[in-house]
Amino acid sequence: MPMDIAQELKGRKLGRVLTKLGKVTREQVHEALSVQKTKKAPIGQLLVELGYCSMRDINAALAGQAGMEFVDLSSMTIPEEVLKILPAENVQTYQVVPIEHNPTSKRLKIAMKNANNFRAVDDLRLLMGFNVEAVVAEEDAIDAIIKKHYTKQESMTDVVSALATDSKFKSLEGRGESIDLDAVMELASDNQVVKLLNLVLLQAIKDRASDIHFEPFENEFKMRYRIDGVLYEMVPPPKHLGPAITSRVKVMANLDIAERRLPQDGRIELTVGGSPVDLRVAVLPTMHGESVVMRILDRSNVKLQLDRIGFRPDDLEKFRYLINKPNGIVVVTGPTGSGKTTTLYAALAELNQIDTKILTAEDPVEYDIDGLCQVQVNDEVGLTFAKALRSFLRQDPDIILVGEIRDLETAQIAVQASLTGHLVLSTLHTNDAPSSIIRLVDLGVEPFLLTATIEGVVAQRLARTICPKCKEPYQPSDEELMELNLTPDKVKGRHFFRGRGCENCSKSGYRGRMALFEIFSIEDELRELIMRNASTAVLREHSIKRGMRTLRDSGMLAIYEGQTTIDEVVRETLAEE
Repeated sequence: MPMDIAQELKGRKLGRVLTKLGKVTREQVHEALSVQKTKKAPIGQLLVELGYCSMRDINAALAGQAGMEFVDLSSMTIPEEVLKILPAENVQTYQVVPIEHNPTSKRLKIAMKNANNFRAVDDLRLLMGFNVEAVVAEEDAIDAIIKKHYTKQESMTDVVSALATDSKFKSLEGRGESIDLDAVMELASDNQVVKLLNLVLLQAIKDRASDIHFEPFENEFKMRYRIDGVLYEMVPPPKHLGPAITSRVKVMANLDIAERRLPQDGRIELTVGGSPVDLRVAVLPTMHGESVVMRILDRSNVKLQLDRIGFRPDDLEKFRYLINKPNGIVVVTGPTGSGKTTTLYAALAELNQIDTKILTAEDPVEYDIDGLCQVQVNDEVGLTFAKALRSFLRQDPDIILVGEIRDLETAQIAVQASLTGHLVLSTLHTNDAPSSIIRLVDLGVEPFLLTATIEGVVAQRLARTICPKCKEPYQPSDEELMELNLTPDKVKGRHFFRGRGCENCSKSGYRGRMALFEIFSIEDELRELIMRNASTAVLREHSIKRGMRTLRDSGMLAIYEGQTTIDEVVRETLAEE
């Protein structure tokens, strides 16, 4: 179907398009429409079932409806150099095939299986820097080309080797900061650099990495990514490719590539394998060049439901009781990357009802959630947590989320907000739940105000879970048991497991993470102790007597249930004095 006919058919109803193309008659369309009244199915599907046209005709009509050309790939010969334009990973992820390429205008024509795959066009434009033009072709024809030309995947090692021997990159060697901007721009848009970055991104997303690090050192340029909280190194490219790679990332994130002396932050939005993925980009100037860290926020991976983030039934009940209070402060505490934000988002997702006004102040806003008014804190222009929080009180909210209580001013306004009838959720960086109280007192909050407002503190950690594919029972040594203050007598009849290491878990023995929780609910006796400035140890001891399950206890339960290992629990939790 030529382009001029496609434009003429654009936006018309499918039955009309099929009639115009001479695939069906008007009577056949009317018959399918009358069947549709009793059998709820798309008109195209019904016409195929009635035997009036084929699926190929429907795809051609859908392409026409979208104003796109429908091409017959079986009658085309695609040059080898055009097929090599896209890496196998891209072709397989987006299910598209390159059919024409103009290097001068960077115009790339791709054939897609259906007209709705517009994300492929957007992502290839962003990832590869092409001016993408899309046409539609038969599914079988595209599958055949993918099978023939793209089953042997080009590895990262191949691309790095090709770049290491490419003479045009040799000119960057030893140049340091004195690189011409035009030269960097040209090399940043080079096909091989684009291909390498593409492979790194796709590999990281496939392996469920949370961050990708590009780090320049004196004699090397490292690429590493973090999976389940642990950093792994990728094949390092030659040092002189650093500026080209970092510039390519900056181009994708719409950052200033001429600015190499100041830190910059940006964002890249992609859809990989049908899932929306946000990449938060942070560029930092170091002694040996710019260090880039990309945080991968895979929205499809986030389980924003309280009953899916790892709470045990009794802990879930306690936490729900806390967040459903009409006012007060609930704090989630733990180190960076322990899942605090996910827990708070899951709480907000549950509280997010039509009759509830929720305002959030975050740095940065990690996930965009419908129904929440989210504010990005910006210290550079004076929009601090305290300032955002102060203006929140004039916005008539029911629930307020403060990304982090960092200073006395923010803490005081959070207290003020809770005293005036608001529920305030926030985070702190402390080792366990009871020490959060002392941290707030150290910031300068009066103990009598704390006892009147704090309803509970939730401490959490993320422990890696054993890979289900290579999980095996084993008998831990006495030394391992001693690390958890266990004796062989105490663990009689208990079973312990570990991961042997396989392809599924990249030989680590672990795949995925689970949350460990410690919920510190404030009751009258604890309020008395806080008023008397009791130490963390006293608060902790009192809570344990009252039935608080510590992080270490949560970890022990996970070990006994065969979910994680002794090493992980020792690494993530503090020993109890």
